[in-house]
Amino acid sequence: MAGNSFGTLFRFTTWGESHGPAIGVVVDGVPPRLPLSEPDIQRWLDKRKPGQSRFTTQRREEDLVRILSGVFDGVTTGTPIQLLIENTDQRSKDYRNIADRFRPGHADFSYWKKYGVRDYRGGGRASARETASRVAAGAVARAILGPAITIRGALVQIGPHPIDRGAWDWQAIEENPFWCPDAAMALRWADFLDSIRKAGSSAGAAIEIVASGVPAGLGEPIYDKLDGDLARALMTINAVKGVEIGAGFGAAALRGEENADEMRMADGRVVFLSNNAGGILGGISTGQDIVVRFAVKPTSSILTPMRTVDADGNEVEIATHGRHDPCVGIRAVPVGEAMVACVLADHLLRHRALGGEI
Repeated sequence: MAGNSFGTLFRFTTWGESHGPAIGVVVDGVPPRLPLSEPDIQRWLDKRKPGQSRFTTQRREEDLVRILSGVFDGVTTGTPIQLLIENTDQRSKDYRNIADRFRPGHADFSYWKKYGVRDYRGGGRASARETASRVAAGAVARAILGPAITIRGALVQIGPHPIDRGAWDWQAIEENPFWCPDAAMALRWADFLDSIRKAGSSAGAAIEIVASGVPAGLGEPIYDKLDGDLARALMTINAVKGVEIGAGFGAAALRGEENADEMRMADGRVVFLSNNAGGILGGISTGQDIVVRFAVKPTSSILTPMRTVDADGNEVEIATHGRHDPCVGIRAVPVGEAMVACVLADHLLRHRALGGEI
């Protein structure tokens, strides 16, 4: 299957299926002599792993990572880094009733039409289980970026309920199971998702990622723009259906003088008076915070019976049993952070290759 690799100089390839023996990733292009150990990667995987609250799938995976290559005596060697994460809590029998039926909204039908083979066990390669490998790659990317660049994500909407941006508190995301920066809205989301789960349905979500400390100058014109690569990276995440940078689609409602980020001098450097551009102009970082948002559709595997067809062309109904996220967007927050880290690491290495001093 082509299309399993991402990046240019910092490049990773994920492998494995939802109900196979293991999943993992090979990361290439990592400079030598960077400190890296399994705990450095595990801390980010622990943020994504399932079963941490009643609002996520109850599949119990420890997501323990093993470094198989590319690290010696606690530092990177410059050779490919292979990371392994074993699957330990698969229940393939939960999916036997859908082996020949296509779940509406899922990739079952499109994969079957393309390959003529379908791994129905949890969705196989199309499962969100694959995203653990991306988070592992993102941990390696963060080692390249260093502590000066911070990447934080937050859930800003579940279903029809957006946060109050005036109540934004980064500390709050550590105090609720939703990565929500609005403590009051987190309580409303809990009631909302309880009702969604009891109804056998699911809800979509919107996630915002903010990268701070990114130096000006990262990105390439014209077809390798930083915002273009960020949009592509986030669109490759399972269930993502939309991406916006900065003001995004909201910019269409602004006047020119409202949308333009005016500039002034302060302490001998350029400062911007707003950030509608999301920290990127002409595909190149400006030194401001990079702000991206992405929308995740409702989980496709639900208990509510729905109309579909089977592999023989019969019109049937389907209800998916098993353990599923009522809102897959919750665990997409660390995945979004990881993909932003991978893009920034790639562009940082590309900038250095051109002789840049960043």
